[in-house]
Amino acid sequence: MKLLNKMLSRFVKVGQLTVIDADGNPHIHGPGGEPKSTVRLMDKKLYRDLFFNPELKAGEAYMDGRLVCEEGGIREFLKLFSMNASNLRGQGHQKRLRQFYKKVKRFHQSNTLITAKQNVAHHYDISNDMYKLFLDEDMQYSCGYYANVDDSLEQAQLAKKTHVAAKLNIKPGNTVLDIGCGWGGLAMYIAENFDVHVTGVTLSKEQYAMACERAKKRGLEDKVEFILSDYRDLTGPYDRIVSYGMFEQVGVPHFLEFFTKVSDLMADDGCMLLHSIGRKGGPGSTARWIRKYIFPGGYSPALSETLAEIEKSGLWVTDIEILRLHYAETLLAWDKRFQNNRDEVAEMFDERFCRMWEFYLIVSEYSFRYSKNMNFQIQLAKNVNALPITRDYMVDVERKLS
Repeated sequence: MKLLNKMLSRFVKVGQLTVIDADGNPHIHGPGGEPKSTVRLMDKKLYRDLFFNPELKAGEAYMDGRLVCEEGGIREFLKLFSMNASNLRGQGHQKRLRQFYKKVKRFHQSNTLITAKQNVAHHYDISNDMYKLFLDEDMQYSCGYYANVDDSLEQAQLAKKTHVAAKLNIKPGNTVLDIGCGWGGLAMYIAENFDVHVTGVTLSKEQYAMACERAKKRGLEDKVEFILSDYRDLTGPYDRIVSYGMFEQVGVPHFLEFFTKVSDLMADDGCMLLHSIGRKGGPGSTARWIRKYIFPGGYSPALSETLAEIEKSGLWVTDIEILRLHYAETLLAWDKRFQNNRDEVAEMFDERFCRMWEFYLIVSEYSFRYSKNMNFQIQLAKNVNALPITRDYMVDVERKLS
């Protein structure tokens, strides 16, 4: 425990962390106050593992039941972890480890046509029924838009769809492409509210099947088409393109490929809205636990590395908006619903799966609330005259739809 205690003493500068070792001895770190967490280590091997790779090994140990959260539970432990994360990452060996991962991240994000399909299946093709247990009624698995933090999840997701549609400046007769359409909710919303034809594309077999079924039930077969395909295999042109919550699976090595393809798919007077998780500050790397268990091949980019590749593609950046805490509220709502249905999830899978998913939802929420994550929305066009020169049209459409 000596090395681990030394690291923890430098780590906990806010709140108090009590670690009970495998022999039952308590070790207290931090100045006291909130947040306050007590965890018990059930395995002496964790002393070394947590010292060398705390972000990966803490998650694995919690999943396996070798790290047990006592006082405060997993939510308070991860809150304390998130509020002190910069103190951990600034320590010598942790800093060198993160620098190494930044150098090799391109290899972790090699989302070729084959690996992209495998990575999507890992996360999205586990069970539509499981996702129904914590998502809103329209199955929106992306950041909501909270005009008020007291809004329900359904209100926030409807407001998100309205906000996105308003930014697309949709005209009657337009063809619309939704890259990474999920279970089809945004595509169907646009089809129902505008005189357009919408094509949604996904790599997930589970999402594709449900999206087609939902469109049929809503009588939208003539206005919405869903395709099980990689966006790179599509042909255009499309008047409007939207990609909401898919760009995180593209990977830095494929950014230019993505924006070049978007340009190819876009009509000369068309536009696109890209929504992605991003990070405050410069380029980074994906946390090892998230990359290994949740989103293989995934990465939340900095604006700087995104805009650099957009510039190479020749597209105009016509608008940028930063959403800071909207995803924190969305993830909090998801976790509350997940916890309310935890027993059903355990029956579908097992307790280890439940611990993995609650760890993912909570640590993700805190990455927006206490760390560097945010969302950005970038509007793109080929032609400088493709869109009005003020943002009034966005407000007008949003008010009309609301």
